[in-house]
Amino acid sequence: MLVFAAETSCDETSICLMENRSIVEHVTFSQEIHKIHGGVVPELASRSHLEKIQIMTNELFSRENIDPNEIDVFSATCGPGLIGSLLVGSTFTKSLSISFQKPFIPINHLEGHILSTSFNNDIKFPSLVLLLTGGHTQVYLMKDERNIELLGQSIDDAIGEAFDKTAKLIGLSYPGGAEIEREAVRGNENRFILPKPLVKEKNFNFSFSGIKTYINLLTKKNKIDKNFIQDLSASFQKNITELIIEKLERGLERLKLDKVNVKSLSVVGGVSNNNYIKKKLENFFINKDIEIYYPLKEMMIDNAAMIAWACYKNYHIGKDDIYFKPQPRMDVRNKLN
Repeated sequence: MLVFAAETSCDETSICLMENRSIVEHVTFSQEIHKIHGGVVPELASRSHLEKIQIMTNELFSRENIDPNEIDVFSATCGPGLIGSLLVGSTFTKSLSISFQKPFIPINHLEGHILSTSFNNDIKFPSLVLLLTGGHTQVYLMKDERNIELLGQSIDDAIGEAFDKTAKLIGLSYPGGAEIEREAVRGNENRFILPKPLVKEKNFNFSFSGIKTYINLLTKKNKIDKNFIQDLSASFQKNITELIIEKLERGLERLKLDKVNVKSLSVVGGVSNNNYIKKKLENFFINKDIEIYYPLKEMMIDNAAMIAWACYKNYHIGKDDIYFKPQPRMDVRNKLN
């Protein structure tokens, strides 16, 4: 089965051709224009998608010598995300499916992330999924690939948003995750003791806005020089990582009381690129008899390969729906109907 997929939920324009379990070609364009604004501007994101997606698709078909009539199914992210961006990608892909009289499968962006590790790993169930992105921080329990339950999430800022806002407060550029990780390498991670909201609660809920507020106060009390930036970056990264691990530990204790013996943990989303977080998670779980999985590197940020893979997983259960309307707010339990 040859799948064409598009992902335009935020500020990445991404398309992919996937044949069964093989990526034929995968192209992602990251919009640079948002750097000067310190964050994503929805209107500019939509315009950029409009400018790029048709050109990228034509070039992909030409490079691979693909006749669109050969494609078996078209799919696109239909939520959650920025409504303008979602409309661009889904409308463009729907038009292709109509033109070539092929099915269109609407895909949940979060489900794409959740299923992404199954592309390159043999998942052991029951499995936890730790979703770390710019817009979401969530923990899911997967009893199998069709039985997905949301266990907890951030009650305010997402983890990627916390990285970006912290970076902006100390004068680093957008996106902030990579900038903070780079500065943290040379910093003293024990210089600043930051708050850990909700850490004592035995659930999977997170809160990050209080950390940002505390850092804002620190910037007003300290000179923002090179040492401050490096030490604050290191302290923030350490605090965030400890918070995640402590919440996972307490949540796992709660699951054991419910007779749920978790066998694996999938860490997905753009923040899963952070090597410090990955190393600390791996060190913590090494003696827990819980395997840790990651997606392919190209499937970590927002990307069309994970959408194509989710389409492949959903196609066989009859989710063809050309009339499905994009939804800026959509959870994984929304069955796309």
